[in-house]
Amino acid sequence: MWLIDSSIGRKVVMSVTGAALILFLTFHMAMNCVALISGDAYNVICKFLGANWYALVGTAGLAVLMVLHFVFAFWLTIQNRKARGNVRYAVSERPKSVEWASQNMLVLGIIVFVGLLVHFANFWSRMQLQEIIHGTNFVSGQNGPTDGAFLIQYTFSQWYFVLIYTVWLAALWFHLSHGFWSMFQTVGWSGTKWQRRWQVIGNIYVTLVILGFLSVVYFYFFKNLC
Repeated sequence: MWLIDSSIGRKVVMSVTGAALILFLTFHMAMNCVALISGDAYNVICKFLGANWYALVGTAGLAVLMVLHFVFAFWLTIQNRKARGNVRYAVSERPKSVEWASQNMLVLGIIVFVGLLVHFANFWSRMQLQEIIHGTNFVSGQNGPTDGAFLIQYTFSQWYFVLIYTVWLAALWFHLSHGFWSMFQTVGWSGTKWQRRWQVIGNIYVTLVILGFLSVVYFYFFKNLC
């Protein structure tokens, strides 16, 4: 009840779920980058993280985190708009370089959410969901639900998906770059001295994560052109 009734509680939920999602994105990016080295190795990971019980537990936990993050983010943004006009999110002071992202977190969040739906349709619905519906032995070979390398190659052979993912990842960069340092300020780990440091650290960290995802998108796009 405290987390629901307290504005600070809602911000803490945002920070905790946000931190967990950033860690997941880091793992997901690292996993995807394996496809740059070997499609077969990537498919081994896809098979390991298919519809096995531990993967299903992780997927359920991730779904809960995403729902909590989006619901509390929307709720907090609407309340901040009503109470303080253009002053939003979890901090009272914002560096000028992230002012735009700070004032457009709701719009960025909506773009990120729509991008997630596209991503789920392209990959999750054709991989883990198929194994859940038909069983883990369902067409497990070439072009089956564990052939993630084929899905990546097929998806990013189409220019409109490359464009969609580029816009989505750009929005995700703005969303995460602001959320990273404001997360530390929300939990009281960022004073005047550290605020700029967390911003720089966050920008570098988030940029590396997003570039990792984009490298896979454009590697397979140009590979298909050759």
